[in-house]
Amino acid sequence: MDDVPLLGGRYRLGARLGSGGMADVYRAMDTRLQRVVAAKCFRSGTDATGRERFAEEARILAGLSHPGLVTVHDFSASEDELYLIMELVEGPALSDVIAEGPLPPERVADLGGQLASVLAHVHDNGIVHRDVKPSNVLIAGDGKAFLTDFGISRLADAVARMTSSGIIVGTATYMAPEQVSGGDVGHPVDVYALGLVLLECVTGKVEYPGAGAESAVARLVRAPEVPIGIPTHLHRALLAMTAADPERRPTAAQSADLLSGKATEVIPRIPAAPRTEPQRPPQPQNRPMTQHLPVEELRTERPNRRPLLLAGGALLVLLIALITYFSLPEAPVAPTLPPASGPAGVGRLPEDLANLERLVQG
Repeated sequence: MDDVPLLGGRYRLGARLGSGGMADVYRAMDTRLQRVVAAKCFRSGTDATGRERFAEEARILAGLSHPGLVTVHDFSASEDELYLIMELVEGPALSDVIAEGPLPPERVADLGGQLASVLAHVHDNGIVHRDVKPSNVLIAGDGKAFLTDFGISRLADAVARMTSSGIIVGTATYMAPEQVSGGDVGHPVDVYALGLVLLECVTGKVEYPGAGAESAVARLVRAPEVPIGIPTHLHRALLAMTAADPERRPTAAQSADLLSGKATEVIPRIPAAPRTEPQRPPQPQNRPMTQHLPVEELRTERPNRRPLLLAGGALLVLLIALITYFSLPEAPVAPTLPPASGPAGVGRLPEDLANLERLVQG
């Protein structure tokens, strides 16, 4: 083992951890600092322009610092050696996790929030990742997510993205519509790609399967199908992040808020209209009951209709009484009885008969 050449005269390569389109990743030992690192060794075929662009990107990455970024320790862009030495994350790639089946929605939202926060930090520093995909996300043993391979897509731009005929031949599965159609590539492409990655975590399948142009053109034909049976905040986030129009997508920071359920920090609150009490006429304050009110205050007071109602009621009662009185029949005249005294016996008989006859005849 001691006679094996060291990478850069410093790093002893161990087991291969993974392979990509242009590089292989190895577990390595930094013989100077005696620490285990990850060494990403690029294969031959990269020209001088590619090496210069890679070196520039490596310097930018070395200047970034975020808990969700893999730290860059060293790099070489010489003709003989092209490698990147990074922090070693002990854990599988997200692509391997998805291969075992869909993830719980809340776990997806948590991972998405972590990755969106990383992208927000990267975007604030003027960098576009351009190659967000499950194989570029590492999951540590404690569940922490790391985003890797910044700038590699730029290095591969002339080699793996397009052929001389302009046909897309690279990894097109997570490209944004503007990337496919040849539009401007900015920060929204990372948000779109992260949305497709999270959607794949939820469903366990690639949203736009196929190779090359077949997968790329599919997103221009139909929108991603976001399941409706997932939590509302996750459903809302995935719909917004995968909008076809880049202007309608949230920023990475806003995506992190949506994924965490902090919708009120993304959507401005609309203040409610102030509640107004009905205006009442001015009331006299501390006025003695015997004091007369000014004419102006009398005009503003509500008229008292009670006396009018009482007068009308009394008039109605009087009218009814008069009608009843005049409709009653006249009382009969009491008959005139003979005087209590007078001639008694037979002498009074003619007079009594006359009076009786008068009474009978009425």
